[in-house]
Amino acid sequence: MKKRGAHIGKKNPAGTKALDHSAADSARLKPCPDTKQADNQVHAAERAESVDAVADQLVRIEKPIYGGAFLARIEGKAVFVPLALPGEEARVRIVDGKRGYATAEVEEIVTASPQRVAPSCPHFGACGGCQYQHATYAAQLVFKKEILRETLERGGVYAPEDIAVLAGEPWAYRNRIRLAIDANEDAGYRGRRSHAVIPIAQCPIAAPLLVRAALAASRILRESPASLRVSEISLFCDAAETALLASLTLAEAGKRGFEDFAQAFAGKIRELKGMEFLAEGARGQPPHSRSQWGANSLLYRAAGMDYRVDQGAFFQANRWLVDALVERVTAHARGGLAWDLFAGVGLFARQLADRFERVIAVESAPASIAALTHNLRGTSASAVKATTLDFLRRGGTGDRPDLIVVDPPRTGLGPETTALLAEIAAPEVVYVSCDPATLARDLRVLVDSRNGPRYIIEQITLADLFPRTFHLETVFRLRR
Repeated sequence: MKKRGAHIGKKNPAGTKALDHSAADSARLKPCPDTKQADNQVHAAERAESVDAVADQLVRIEKPIYGGAFLARIEGKAVFVPLALPGEEARVRIVDGKRGYATAEVEEIVTASPQRVAPSCPHFGACGGCQYQHATYAAQLVFKKEILRETLERGGVYAPEDIAVLAGEPWAYRNRIRLAIDANEDAGYRGRRSHAVIPIAQCPIAAPLLVRAALAASRILRESPASLRVSEISLFCDAAETALLASLTLAEAGKRGFEDFAQAFAGKIRELKGMEFLAEGARGQPPHSRSQWGANSLLYRAAGMDYRVDQGAFFQANRWLVDALVERVTAHARGGLAWDLFAGVGLFARQLADRFERVIAVESAPASIAALTHNLRGTSASAVKATTLDFLRRGGTGDRPDLIVVDPPRTGLGPETTALLAEIAAPEVVYVSCDPATLARDLRVLVDSRNGPRYIIEQITLADLFPRTFHLETVFRLRR
């Protein structure tokens, strides 16, 4: 699971899913010379428009959907309602109407669910970072299991009845956050309904050190507004909150004020080990480094080992569940050869090195490869700098591995990578996923008998690495 950053710029999976349904509906409504059918289509469109035109409507909330909203229906039309709960009756206002679905905002909860609780964060609702703080934590886990199973089945994958849950403390878990800086030099997350910055005074899902550092950065910027124009700040700390890395993205490419800001920040945040200053890239291009202060990495203690993590490198974001996740992925694995694809800094590969005669860890991100190589020194594991697809196209190592671990980004493996994995036919595959839709797409290939001996889903774990949000992390263990 490669998730860069924390709450900013998230795509809307719910919207994507709805568009898929809309496309299906359009396919069913093809032009026809039958006048009666054409009239029916016109009347259906008029009814859909009338649904969207009504300002206030009473709906019953049916179920959660991926993306954080909840499903209701008005005259059969799907309506996505954030901040509601299943079983509730609510008065809603349509804020965006499409042919296949509409999006609404709650005006009044008429009948509340017994699962409804008071949010712990004063920014909840306006801030786009969390979606489920208004529900009990037990209910949130149920939502995620329901969404996972339904998404898999819609993708043609039928999972075993039992889905194990890996959960921990649902507060102060994040070791990484990314915040925007507004025109007043306030740090905040993007809004739930817009790209506007919602300044924060607290963030109960983040490690306290990160919030303290973000607020300190804001104060320093306000005290010297002419020195730097900062558009974004990223913060990453170790599990014990003893070491911090910061990254500032600048709206202007000049170098004035770097050293002064770093010294002032270090004076307020003693845990700071290093800071990077990035210049915004051209349209569609990532930021690039302009200056560096202090160290470029920190040591992160996880699963009994110290991992070097460099600026910008991916590392699992839940500091309470990293150890348990590693155990779930690598448990009982033994053999001659293992591949760790999308290896990051080697979180899984380093553990597998104690269980296999040889481990190949494949990673392409420049921010991760140096730390990966460092973390595997003196072990049976070695790093390969390549994309997973290129590695597989070249035939991997030439030998069939006993185990393949894959931990791709939200986009998943993709058709060619999945087909190549099916051809390799390793006895065991562990798929760590952060998006159920792309997971279902990839699993469909691996469990399809037309691609040779198919994989059986032996175990599913819902690892709730992102409590209070809609994000779904899962671990699937597949065997032939």
